[in-house]
Amino acid sequence: MQIYLAPMEGVIDHHMRYLLDQLGGIDLCVTEFIRVSKTVLPNHIFLSTCPELTPLAERIATKGSEYGSTQTTRLQLLGSDPELIALNAQKAAELGATAIDLNFGCPSKTVNRSYGGARLLNETALLHEIVKTTREHVPPITLVTAKIRLGYEDRSSYLRNAIAIAEAGADELIVHARSKADGYQPPAYWGYIKEIQRQLDIPVIANGEIWTLEDYIACREQSGCDSVMLGRGLLARPDLGLAIKAYQRGEDYQYMTWPQIAALALKLLRLTQAYYPPKHMGNRIKQWLFYLMRSYPQAGTLFENIKRSRDFDFIEQALTKETEA
Repeated sequence: MQIYLAPMEGVIDHHMRYLLDQLGGIDLCVTEFIRVSKTVLPNHIFLSTCPELTPLAERIATKGSEYGSTQTTRLQLLGSDPELIALNAQKAAELGATAIDLNFGCPSKTVNRSYGGARLLNETALLHEIVKTTREHVPPITLVTAKIRLGYEDRSSYLRNAIAIAEAGADELIVHARSKADGYQPPAYWGYIKEIQRQLDIPVIANGEIWTLEDYIACREQSGCDSVMLGRGLLARPDLGLAIKAYQRGEDYQYMTWPQIAALALKLLRLTQAYYPPKHMGNRIKQWLFYLMRSYPQAGTLFENIKRSRDFDFIEQALTKETEA
């Protein structure tokens, strides 16, 4: 049983991956997608999205303490040109990526208008060709995985798409249990994943609407998947993975207190200080507080306190006060 941290564009960057990975309960992380459209991308694009690829010696000499491991981080590509995606996957593997994840699930209108993400769920043959070509271009030791939704306009293409992806050589399949049209509106249709699970010989990982331990238990029962990918649920409850792991071991779990969560947010603020200009100072914290409000009412109060501030010292002081509450 494994727990994956989902890629969330503009939300879960390498700082957040590092923070949640260090907390525990997560086995694998997937990067935000790298858009492939016209060319083989330069090294810095891969390394800025996935600093975990940076050679160990260089990380130790610079900022390595805030990078995770390339062994537990998969690099995600998004696009529609099989050869171009494959060539970029090949380059990523040469840079040290141990796994390439192919994004066929992003519901963003901008991405879909550019013929990427969930838009390809109407193109089963193209999905097959992208996976097949990617598999042929990377070493056998490099995993090729894919993430899909249940369909584009409706939930009708999931089974043929899943079979095509598996037959093309994918090592794993992550399934978000909604269509593109469903967006992120509840419910998630976990039962559809069980049909996929029964048809494939590769591991299937369930994703979508898992906010609590009870949601995980229901998802596992309906989907037949022990392994899950968590995104918004981990942002709202950072130790949800630890709670699920404890449940699997038959142990009780005491969730983190608000002061402990505030200490995590303070750590994130300090990690990101050097990466963002003053006008964006604290934006990642404010964004995270939006999700934390679901589990911790104190996050809403803190958000109101700092939402208009761009002053690092003020935000740091406000967070420090919360750790002492």
